[in-house]
Amino acid sequence: MQTAFLAMLFIIGACLGSFLCCQARRLHLKSAKPKSKSLGSRSVCLSCHHRLSWYDNLPVISWLVLGGKCRHCRQRIGCAELLSEIGLGLSFLALGTTIDISIATPLIWASFFVLLLFMTVISFLAIYDGLYGELPTVILVLAIIIAIVRLVIQIIATLLTEPFPLSSITSPLLSVLILGGLYLLLYWASKGKWVGDGDWLLATAIAIVLAHPWLATNALFVANLTACLIMLPQVVGKKTHQIYFGPFLVVGFVIVYSAAGFFFSLIGI
Repeated sequence: MQTAFLAMLFIIGACLGSFLCCQARRLHLKSAKPKSKSLGSRSVCLSCHHRLSWYDNLPVISWLVLGGKCRHCRQRIGCAELLSEIGLGLSFLALGTTIDISIATPLIWASFFVLLLFMTVISFLAIYDGLYGELPTVILVLAIIIAIVRLVIQIIATLLTEPFPLSSITSPLLSVLILGGLYLLLYWASKGKWVGDGDWLLATAIAIVLAHPWLATNALFVANLTACLIMLPQVVGKKTHQIYFGPFLVVGFVIVYSAAGFFFSLIGI
């Protein structure tokens, strides 16, 4: 049952990844060309603008079958869609390992669904930042609101089993101070040259969900290590090269949160 649940999460995540990538392109087009008539249309090839059929929109499968090229003009589609589909599919799968569906209570399910919603929103931010180097403020605020909602659910769940622990407040605050505070400090110190003005807001939302200073520290480490390993070859030899941290912050969150959930399940917490 758990295996089928995880497989379903991967499929849902992959479908959402395809949808989010499409919506990111449409949002960017809307901001660049507010009167564009193609905003509400179905998916089209970005090269020849041919409307894509349903069988060309199957997550992962269509890209692999077509060899990453448009069926009609044979121009390369690019890897953004494939990475979005696989990335969110694996993210949902990883988060799914943190819940045991055989013993989950309604409150645990509510917390998990809010977690998936949060993952969807920050994945959109990661995709948009990766494509265009920007983080839409409205979506960032939405991510923070969802993070706070989940924190409240977690606190309520704690109160059902024990008296109100002060750590329910202090741990998230320390987490925000470590992760969001550091990125805000880097933004102020560099005047936006090292990190963008939206990175600290995304880091704050992630810190609220992690809700623990040790997890925030590990997420910070993983995010920056991943950024260095992937972007270093592109930065070496160039005097100026801006790194968009949004995708790496999301990767750090997924790795640390799912790893912590697996570890806590092993020791029975």
